[in-house]
Amino acid sequence: MIDIKCKKCRAVGEKLFLKGEKCYTPKCPLIRRGSAIIKGKKKGRGSTVYGKQLKEKQKVKFAYGIKEKQLRRYFNIALKKKTSTPETFAKLIESRFDNIVFRLGFVSSRNIARQLVSHGHFMLNNKKHNIPSTIVKKGDIIAIKESSKKKAIFKEITEKLKKYELPKHLEINIEKLEGKIIGEPDLEELQLPFDFTSIVEFYNK
Repeated sequence: MIDIKCKKCRAVGEKLFLKGEKCYTPKCPLIRRGSAIIKGKKKGRGSTVYGKQLKEKQKVKFAYGIKEKQLRRYFNIALKKKTSTPETFAKLIESRFDNIVFRLGFVSSRNIARQLVSHGHFMLNNKKHNIPSTIVKKGDIIAIKESSKKKAIFKEITEKLKKYELPKHLEINIEKLEGKIIGEPDLEELQLPFDFTSIVEFYNK
């Protein structure tokens, strides 16, 4: 039986890396079974401009674990800025608290990050914080809560972080298991597999 997260990847025909390390192994159902689109179960979907825009929106929602209402809110915020709407839209989503926990290398997937944040295992600026959707900013400090460091999921985290390649808008103190935002997300560096321009066009209709 295919996991619900794996079904989301099959639905859009691409890996969204929702299950962390498993997605990089031959056990990934998308590798073993292929996508629903490839198999023709969703014939014609994505062939129109609307279909492609919808697919991009779904990819972002699935990958980041964002509800439709939240995604539209980020779009409305980006729309009001004087900068490029697609770029601002992407940076807002990349600046979610749960995504930063993932980008810091504390966990192997955004899904796990969101769950652990909700359960209160992380700190934001030295205070317990359990809201995954919070938009963090330059200067903010994210850390694993002291009492949570002994949990099994953080076993060998120090060694893993030593090998982890950190995005340049973040810095980390491995000894303290504490990360800091030092700039805006560099979209070129991150190479996000999403077409935010298509999503903006979708919402602009």
